[in-house]
Amino acid sequence: MTRERRSDLVIGIILFLIGGWFLASQFNLVPSLNELMNLQYEWPFIVIGVGVFLFILGLLVRAPGLSVPACIVAGIGGILYWANATGNWADWTYLWTLIPGFVGVGVLLSTLIGGQERGGYREGLRLILISVILFVIFLMIFSGQGYFLKYWPVLVILAGIWIIIQNLLRRK
Repeated sequence: MTRERRSDLVIGIILFLIGGWFLASQFNLVPSLNELMNLQYEWPFIVIGVGVFLFILGLLVRAPGLSVPACIVAGIGGILYWANATGNWADWTYLWTLIPGFVGVGVLLSTLIGGQERGGYREGLRLILISVILFVIFLMIFSGQGYFLKYWPVLVILAGIWIIIQNLLRRK
């Protein structure tokens, strides 16, 4: 599939989903959609909308690299929505670790849309894995669980083993 056809396909899917969302909320087909758009929680959707706009702009101008900042902005908007809806603003102590994962998702989308598969999928997945690991570590530290404080050296040992194995595999 050519880059242009991929971009057109993604644009069509996005427009279909956005149109379906607004149609369902306008005719109250799904009552929870109207509650979701409550003015008290609406402002983070502006940030998410900016991310979606960047992504669509990247598709329209055939610049798949814009999917990386688009995912970062939309992901931060999602975090803001979560914090605003739950009132747990202190969750930022570990939610910030999801940002490298947003970059990874952007790299994956950029690779998928751009058609350049040279290492893009591997790098995107690596960033998502790093983000998940950081998220778990910081969640355990800041959630009050004492388990991490006792067993954190195991993570250091596993990281060392992972680096050694990757180094040995590269030489082959």
